[in-house]
Amino acid sequence: MKISNTSLIGIGNTPLVKLNNIVPKHSAEVWVKLEGVNPTGSYKDRMAVSVLSKAMERGDIKRGDNIVEYTGGSTGTSLAFVSAVLGLTFTAVFSDAFSKSKQQSMEAFGAKVIVEKSENGSITPDLIKRMRDKAYKLARTPGTYYVDQFASPDVRAGFKPLGIEIAKEIDGPIDVFCAAVGTGGALMGTYDGLIDSNLHPDLIALEPLQSPLLTTGTGGPHKVEGIGVGFEPPFLDKNKLKAIRAVDQEDAFKMCRLLAEKEGIWGGGSTGLNVVAAIKIAEEIGPGKRVLTLNCDNGIKYLGSHIYA
Repeated sequence: MKISNTSLIGIGNTPLVKLNNIVPKHSAEVWVKLEGVNPTGSYKDRMAVSVLSKAMERGDIKRGDNIVEYTGGSTGTSLAFVSAVLGLTFTAVFSDAFSKSKQQSMEAFGAKVIVEKSENGSITPDLIKRMRDKAYKLARTPGTYYVDQFASPDVRAGFKPLGIEIAKEIDGPIDVFCAAVGTGGALMGTYDGLIDSNLHPDLIALEPLQSPLLTTGTGGPHKVEGIGVGFEPPFLDKNKLKAIRAVDQEDAFKMCRLLAEKEGIWGGGSTGLNVVAAIKIAEEIGPGKRVLTLNCDNGIKYLGSHIYA
């Protein structure tokens, strides 16, 4: 199937904008890639089309096969969307710790959603392990393909065009690129694209302060969906990092509301976390420089949640 003849053509080529109203004076510029305008409202669309289209090209899967993955919802919605276009079925292992609208989105694309119960709505290492184990078990069924979002090389490769797009859109250098990590695929894949485009920013990984596994070695419960999974992000190359920073989730949620009100940028908790860090870095490095970060997904997925309730 040619992607150019399907709705998958809507993935990518998203806008890059500069924050004009919330960055303090005497700071570096802060630029944000608006990934929330992808078809399902998430940069995970890039990963999903990369993994599934390449699997079909290799003959690993064919129309009618079932796809399985455990997910906080954005990856799952993207996989459900791409599966629908490619003639596949999709089963998601999900949890009530994540936004109900994400479950509804997956189901709207025809996915079967299995829900693991959480403890008080928190994302914990134990919850992630139970979700992973359930997905592994389901993947042993004949005619089933496990996406393996934490190991497939097609994940990181799927985000490389994001960095190439940024390089084409921005006029001049980027001094710092920072983003929160789940698998680490978006951070490293985007960085790959920037490097291939002859841009060499300092690279900073971000995580929730409530689950500071990378900065302290100990994870914990938090409510920033899609990141802080409780184990080392498999695609994260620490040798290329300038630093790792932990950001308070409450500051991230406040930033989500501020971004919408002052900049017209609508995102979830990971976007808020990214921008909190980006602005702090911009203050530190000062005028005449640029900080880049990502609007990971669209805030419409979080209506009715603790962020916008």
